[in-house]
Formats: sequence, structure tokens, C-alpha cells
Amino acid sequence: MAISLPLNDFPQLSRDPARLPRHVAIVMDGNGRWARRRGLGRNEGHRRGKDSVRAVVEAARELGIPYLTLFAFSAENWARPSTEVDFLMRLFHRYLLTESKRLMKRGIRILALGDTERLPPRLRHVLAETVEATRDNRDMTVALALSYGGRQDVVSAVRKIASAVVAGEISTDQIDSAAVERALTTAAMPDPDLLIRTSGELRISNFFLFQLAYTELYFTDTLWPDFRERELLSAIAAFQMRERRFGGVTPG
Repeated sequence: MAISLPLNDFPQLSRDPARLPRHVAIVMDGNGRWARRRGLGRNEGHRRGKDSVRAVVEAARELGIPYLTLFAFSAENWARPSTEVDFLMRLFHRYLLTESKRLMKRGIRILALGDTERLPPRLRHVLAETVEATRDNRDMTVALALSYGGRQDVVSAVRKIASAVVAGEISTDQIDSAAVERALTTAAMPDPDLLIRTSGELRISNFFLFQLAYTELYFTDTLWPDFRERELLSAIAAFQMRERRFGGVTPG
């Protein structure tokens, strides 16, 4: 069933596929601050943030955005208190279990990015099951970046390429930007057109370091648990007002 988007509040926003970002990536930040401002524990902020995930996935699917990446847990987040990490792992596990039918009904494919071997066995298992069950869905791809780091992704790609050179599969002359792209965990997706970061922080925090070369950046003070359909539409409307030259100049 289609959801109702507040499109009337954004008359400048075009749903023309040629003007929509093909790939939107989101750094979901601000759960802890959202909770603290309300006198709640950090875990309650994470729990409420799960509602924003559902809302944004549904809104992006309704708009016709083919790819959405959610930066849910960074490689550096393992340094957080074990009680918080354990809660997040259980939350991710519960999300995949409760959303599986919805994902299938909406034709959404799930991809996993990052060092998933570090995830708890139960989460790793249900994540692999979800990726396999949704692999043939074609209406939208949602990539979950779990235990992901941009530097780690690039280092892993370099190792793959070096191994291919040592094995005689490729020569050093064949190493170019396209070869690096194919070795990254995001090889199955186009680079993001739009990166959204919530909570007012103005940094990318080791996310998609290679892939963001020509991505439009959008920062909002909205904390992630408050980020819903309206905020996503605002970001896309702002994206459509920008002129993307990719290093060139405007004709005329």
C-alpha cells in the first residue's frame, strides 16, 4: 500500500526520475542527544530512531529512489560501552525480523556493507538470511552499513587488487578508478548522489570516502529520531536546486 507523502508542502520538488537522486546515503546521527534532551537513556533514542528508519525507507520507496544506504553502525562504534553496543545489536536483529515481510511486499532488496564477521552470530545469521531472501527484489535496494568504515573499505579494496596483481589476473596498468570501484563493498551500487547527515554535525565520519567524490552534501540540525518523510523531502528539494557540474563548467 502506498504511503501518503506531504508533497503539497513541497511544490518545487519534482518526481521526475531524471531529477531525483538515484542513490541517497544517510548518516543517522543524534539518537543519544534526542534522548538526553528528554531525560531518557541513550537506548531509548536508538529505539525511537528505528521508527525513522521505517519512515525513510517507505518514503524513499514511494518516491522511486532506487538506492538508499543507511549508516547504522560504524567500525569505530565498537568502542562504545558494551551495554549500548549489545542493545544496538539486538535492535538491528529485531528490525530485520520484524521488517522482513514488509521488505518482501515492497520489493526491497537488502545489502550488507561492512565487516559483518564482527557482528554477533544471531545478527549475522538473520542478516545473511534477509540478504538472501530479498536478493531478487528489484523495486529498491537498501544497503545497511554495519561495522562499516570508509578507510577500511578502501584498504580492503587495495588488498583485493594487490592479490589480483600477484596472481597475474591483472597488471598494474589496469588499476584505475573503475577497478577500485569494483573492489569496494559498494560495487553493486552507483555512488551516492546525495548524502544526508542529521544532528547538525558537519563531517562524514569515515563514511564512503571514495564514493563521495561528487556527492551533494546536505546537513540538517534535525536529530535522527525526528527525521521523517518531511525532512527527507526537504533534503531532496534542496538537492534538486543545486547545479551538478562534476568538475566542468555550465554551458554558455
